[in-house]
Amino acid sequence: MVTKTILKNLLFLILLISVSSHGQVRLPKLISDGMVLQRDTNVKIWGWASSNENVSISFLGSTYQTKADDKGNWEIELSELKAGGPYAMKIDASNSITINDIMVGDVWLCSGQSNMEHTVGSFDWVYKKEIANSTNKYIREFHVPQKYDFNVAHKDLQSGSWKSANPENVYNFSAVAYFFGKAIYDKYKVPVGLINSSLGGSPVESWISEDALKKFPAYYNEARLFRDSSLIKVIETSDSKRINAWYNLSSKIDEGYKNQPTWRDPDLDDSNWLTMKIPGYWADTKVGFLNGVVWFRKKVNIPASVVGEKAKLLLGRIVDADSVFINGKFIGNTTYLYPRRRYDIPTGILKEGENTIVIRVVNSAGRGGAWRPRFTPRCVMVSAALTLRAAWPATTRDAPLCACGAPTRRTRCRSKAPILSISRLPSISASSA
Repeated sequence: MVTKTILKNLLFLILLISVSSHGQVRLPKLISDGMVLQRDTNVKIWGWASSNENVSISFLGSTYQTKADDKGNWEIELSELKAGGPYAMKIDASNSITINDIMVGDVWLCSGQSNMEHTVGSFDWVYKKEIANSTNKYIREFHVPQKYDFNVAHKDLQSGSWKSANPENVYNFSAVAYFFGKAIYDKYKVPVGLINSSLGGSPVESWISEDALKKFPAYYNEARLFRDSSLIKVIETSDSKRINAWYNLSSKIDEGYKNQPTWRDPDLDDSNWLTMKIPGYWADTKVGFLNGVVWFRKKVNIPASVVGEKAKLLLGRIVDADSVFINGKFIGNTTYLYPRRRYDIPTGILKEGENTIVIRVVNSAGRGGAWRPRFTPRCVMVSAALTLRAAWPATTRDAPLCACGAPTRRTRCRSKAPILSISRLPSISASSA
């Protein structure tokens, strides 16, 4: 009897909590503390409440009222707002919500692929002063989480909040968005809100609503196919297996690892290797259009005066992935082309006199090459910088995988190296795009 009473009371409490939470007015993540509203126009504020519940908003001395519909949806349009802030907004229904630190100014949607996605922190070595001096409560960013759903149009975001610019927060701001917003603020001196909704490698059709996509039957039918989550899983699994198999095989049969001494060994005789000017693409050399592995070696002389200092190896962007060795020791690696390579060199690696830098570059698809143009590789110490832009010895002998022409056509490269012909080259972006 006691147990039944406890269970009955517990059930009543759960039902009470459920009814109470359902009846309370709620707001989307975008409408929250620190938000920026667009000036000189009417602005919609929306949310959810109980069915047919009365909702009112008090803001800047005015009160706006409405009633939720049968499904609990409501919206209120604020009259033209003038730039300023910070302000507070109170929303009343069966409960009350106060939104603090609101600004009114210019709001910009910042969208796109990786160029918009790259953060200020990704370039912290370039913008140290800008980051240190970034504190400005009038510049704010809201980062939209990267989440997709082919079946349901979500009413709210999974997460998100408004962040003011300061050395801690701006590190994660979109770099393009932040410097754009800063320029707008410097010119107009009004608050700036940046809504960062970007995703690297995303195709334009993925940003189009379902109704608008119907004008493009091929893309619309493809989107309908992806409503089947099992199909997405099959594609992701297939891509992962294919790509992993490619890289595992490239490592297994790579003569640069199999030979003794290995090609990262500083004592290796590379006098018969080809040379390549850096920066540049190997597709523009005798190597030609090759997908596989190319090794580069460079000998540099380090003066005794800088040995023992903190040092970095700056290589810019490499197409596509790379592993770096200095004097036979592994320094670091990057798995895709976009990040600028900045490798810390541990103390004790560099020595007085001749040092050997070895870079193993892997390109799995497209126009392969080493350093992207317009960048000079260099080794930077506290008191000196060594330019590494001269010709580098390079070899494609025994390249693990090589194919020319269309990825779906079985072909052989004209290289004299042993070649494994493949029918399809892996695409690193296949699963994420």
